[in-house]
Amino acid sequence: MEFIISLISGALGGTAAGKVIGKIDQGPLINAIAGIVGGGLGGQLLSMVGAGGLATGGIDIAGIVGQIASGGVGGGVVLAIVSVVRNALAK
Repeated sequence: MEFIISLISGALGGTAAGKVIGKIDQGPLINAIAGIVGGGLGGQLLSMVGAGGLATGGIDIAGIVGQIASGGVGGGVVLAIVSVVRNALAK
């Protein structure tokens, strides 16, 4: 369940980052795809350091909020990286 939350929040984070920072906007589809990849990576990294999956048998609000935050930030970061690479290749 946490992985799905990371993917969805990554897509939203990538899309939001593209809209807020016009220089990295790659269009809605690329923003969302980069966000999904970044959200998945962000969620996995959070799990690796021990902060993911904190629930011990119920819904853990702190774990969900952490997954949303890491997914959103990861989505924005991967979108920025994709933007830099695409702009470098276009020159």
